[in-house]
Amino acid sequence: MEIKWFFSKSFLMNRNFLWPLFLINLLGTIYGYIWYDSQLQWTIANYENWRWLLVFVPDSPTASLFFTIAVLYMLYPPKGTSRFVRWSRTIIESLAVVCSVKYGVWATAIIIAGATQGEPLEWQSYMLMTSHLAMAFEALLYVRFMRVSGISLSIATGWLLLNDTLDYHYGIYPFLPRALHDSVTEVKWFTIGLSLASLLVGYLVWKKKIRS
Repeated sequence: MEIKWFFSKSFLMNRNFLWPLFLINLLGTIYGYIWYDSQLQWTIANYENWRWLLVFVPDSPTASLFFTIAVLYMLYPPKGTSRFVRWSRTIIESLAVVCSVKYGVWATAIIIAGATQGEPLEWQSYMLMTSHLAMAFEALLYVRFMRVSGISLSIATGWLLLNDTLDYHYGIYPFLPRALHDSVTEVKWFTIGLSLASLLVGYLVWKKKIRS
């Protein structure tokens, strides 16, 4: 059996593989929201009258949630051809791609950046890097099976940029390693640049898909 078979549609879209993938991402999403509990509580305490900001606090779990829903679409493709159903799926799957790529790379890069400035790496650090890189990898692996478009990828990137703006305007960005507390401005611009890069990567992979 050749290794390329594991990247084939017959393997990746097999329900016996999709179900474990769905459950792993669902559990990871739940764990991610639990991980953000302290920051959610901090946001409530500091923005009691602005609780709508809570939607924009848990970045990686929300990216994982979009991908989990995208896998559910693969398991149970929506019936009906209404424009709302088609566009809802297209937007969610586009969000799954750009958000997973962006936050998968972002979390890993921030952990490494903190380590280069003296932040100790613990077992949680390696766990987070592995899980977040897996987020980016699986999104790029499955984009060819998703109903994305150039327009929907751009709309999804608009969500990312809105999230970035709120994160660094209100200070609700993910807690950074202590070694990076004096580099918030640099992190902000890296974050915005990564949002745009995620659009580019998603677009290029999508273009390759429609040409193949």
